[in-house]
Amino acid sequence: MKATSFLLVAVAMMLGSACSSSTTTTGTTGSSTAGSTVTDDASSGMTSGASTSPGSSSSTSDVSGTGTNTVGAAGSSGAAGSSATMGGIGGAADMNAFVATFATMDDPTFLMTAASSNMLEIQLGQMATQQSTDADVKKYGQMMKDHHTKATQELKTVAAPLNVTLPTTLMPVHQALADKVMGKTGKAFDEAYMDAMETAHRMDIAMFEAKTKQASTPSVKALATKTLPMLNSHQKMADDIEKKVD
Repeated sequence: MKATSFLLVAVAMMLGSACSSSTTTTGTTGSSTAGSTVTDDASSGMTSGASTSPGSSSSTSDVSGTGTNTVGAAGSSGAAGSSATMGGIGGAADMNAFVATFATMDDPTFLMTAASSNMLEIQLGQMATQQSTDADVKKYGQMMKDHHTKATQELKTVAAPLNVTLPTTLMPVHQALADKVMGKTGKAFDEAYMDAMETAHRMDIAMFEAKTKQASTPSVKALATKTLPMLNSHQKMADDIEKKVD
């Protein structure tokens, strides 16, 4: 009897142990959506939120991280278009990741990004007219102010009918470029400013070229087509002046 009791106890213990070890924790695998967040080296992510159906409005995080932008998704449908909030730049890989979004960037996001780029050109152009020690850099800065102020007005006329609220502060991707110029003086300022202009226009050209091919709204495509030659001219001038001040 004692042997039988011991055997029953042992079996019960073994069964209890087996039941405990067989319990598994099942992780929930989320499907890949347009709302995924990718964190870059600078701990600032690039977030894509799916756009809404035509004519509706979707609320997305403000590109500056300080408020909310309401983006009217007219001209885009379902997940075919996405509104992206661009994160900061941690290096060349992150810049390439940002540029890689241009091929699928929806019209509202394009308009917001172009508006932020215009603000960068105007703000740094103003700094160049005041702080540069080089006549060509000063002249280039003034041209950036003039041309991109006009470009901003044209952008607003396209954005308004689409119910796109343009940002009032720089996107992180553009703020990162501005930060590289801030605090510099003399020749160091000239070099940093022209480097920023080369980079900014290189990104703009890639983005506007993509929009000339796949814009979903005729007015956006027309704006991209009209603006592209100006950006190419700015890029060439930036390259020439950068070689001089480097």
